[in-house]
Amino acid sequence: MGSRRRRHHHHHGPWLVPAVAPAAAAFAAAGLLLVVVAFHCFLSPPLGDGGKGGGGRVVRRPNPPFLLNKPAEVARSVIGAVDFTVPSGGSKLGEELWESKAAGNFFGCSNATKQFADAKAVTKSDRYLMIATSGGLNQQRTGIIDAVVAARILNATLVIPKLDEESFWNDASDFAEIFDVDSFIYSLSNDVKVIRQLPDMNGKKLSPYKMRIPRKCTPKCYENRVLPALLKKHVIQLTKFDYRVSSRLETDLQKLRCRVNYHALQFTDPILRMGELLVQRMKAKSGRFIALHLRFEPDMLAFSGCYYGGGDIERRELGEIRKRWKTLHASNPDREQRHGKCPLTPEEVGLMLRALGFGKDVHLYVASGDVYGGEETLAPLKALFPNFHSKETLASKEELAPFLPYLSRMAALDFIVCDRSDVFVTNNNGNMARMLAGRRRYFGHRRTIRPNAKKLYSLFLNRTSISWDTFASKVLTFQKGFMGEPNEIKLGRGEFHEHPMDCICAKAKGKIGQSKPHQIKRAGEAAENHSSDGDLDWRDLDYGEHTPLGRDSSNESESDDIRVGGSDIPELEDMMSD
Repeated sequence: MGSRRRRHHHHHGPWLVPAVAPAAAAFAAAGLLLVVVAFHCFLSPPLGDGGKGGGGRVVRRPNPPFLLNKPAEVARSVIGAVDFTVPSGGSKLGEELWESKAAGNFFGCSNATKQFADAKAVTKSDRYLMIATSGGLNQQRTGIIDAVVAARILNATLVIPKLDEESFWNDASDFAEIFDVDSFIYSLSNDVKVIRQLPDMNGKKLSPYKMRIPRKCTPKCYENRVLPALLKKHVIQLTKFDYRVSSRLETDLQKLRCRVNYHALQFTDPILRMGELLVQRMKAKSGRFIALHLRFEPDMLAFSGCYYGGGDIERRELGEIRKRWKTLHASNPDREQRHGKCPLTPEEVGLMLRALGFGKDVHLYVASGDVYGGEETLAPLKALFPNFHSKETLASKEELAPFLPYLSRMAALDFIVCDRSDVFVTNNNGNMARMLAGRRRYFGHRRTIRPNAKKLYSLFLNRTSISWDTFASKVLTFQKGFMGEPNEIKLGRGEFHEHPMDCICAKAKGKIGQSKPHQIKRAGEAAENHSSDGDLDWRDLDYGEHTPLGRDSSNESESDDIRVGGSDIPELEDMMSD
């Protein structure tokens, strides 16, 4: 023992403690460790132990502590040999981080071609189409867009769509309480005749013949299935109308989709005014801001089948919610995470953004329902981005009172703020995210970031063994192709509302007034190596819209127009969501 003491070296670094130190040094080191651990707990409280017999409601994948604005030596003393200090400053990339250099080379172009006949020339006076939408706000939006396309295919007059008021979402808002009816009718007057309600015929009210068609029905499918009934009954109502039109259509019909989505469908004045007020208040706090669609609600996590380290309590709570969907297979959390199908935790989203180069002074607007684990789950994200906002923090209860009873109108407010943000971040790719991604591409390729969850999962899992600089470098590498650049396209995963390539044109060199089509393979033409029509995907859930769409809308097959009845799942269709 004495020999060991005699071999003790005097170290000049204040954080290096010898293997066998005097009692005072040992106590000092222990005290320092306690201080650092306590500091970490303050910033990022434990979210469940993840063990078989324990855990809490709050969840997190097992990760090492992160430290903010502390000397690198402190990080080494906690983690061992790794410096995982998160710097407070932003990236040297500057403006490139906030917007793409190439964005100005493209613009939205959805005007009809000369070959697209005027509605007056093609609409038949004895054909009326009604639709009943399904799900939450953005899923219903897809139904409204496709209803216009279906009416055009059938040369029918479209009656203002009926919104879903009775499903699990339970929102009594009708079309006119969310969207501007006059703008909708007038904007589409050259494309499709739209009326508010069915007219009387010979003094009698017309009664619609109700039918349901397969999802992703092609124009040929409509001509073979719907048109004969329409010619006979004159009024058809298509029920559960979500994703009932093929994603792959001729260019004129795709451009019609864009005219509906980006021009005809406008929110009502009260929603627009409140949304604009929220945007103004965000801009007043900071010249520019990030909007994050968090997607970490309990039903989202339950449906995903993922596990976040919350022990038996998490398994029990999310397992009970998962029982709503009787047709779901047994979950395999490890497989889902390896395949990138699990939402990132709030902490992981925050670390990704900081690694990309956004500093802690950036203002963050978060669109989300009730996060699983509440404030404790959000604590690490708030530590990384202290300027943390939501519509509830930006507006008073009195200001939000007209919207609070209606989830669709509350979702519309988030939609507006996310649309107007300088950078939009989605976690991951549900209906709202796809709609906003496509819209932001159409109106100038504004920065839209989607986590490369498959690559990031392994990085987060192994971050105990790498420094912050290495971690940040890998995040930058993994996120290439996921940053909303003009030429990004996900082969096999593309969907028209996310990648409206038929409606995006490149500016001709030196002549802004001239244009040529955007020369990128259309999303619908991508290699078909994605999930089958019947697969369920958590990405079809959306904020506040508590249940799954029920299938992946990106897949098409040539047999869509000859299926006898589609493959709808009743348990899911009773509780459709965004």
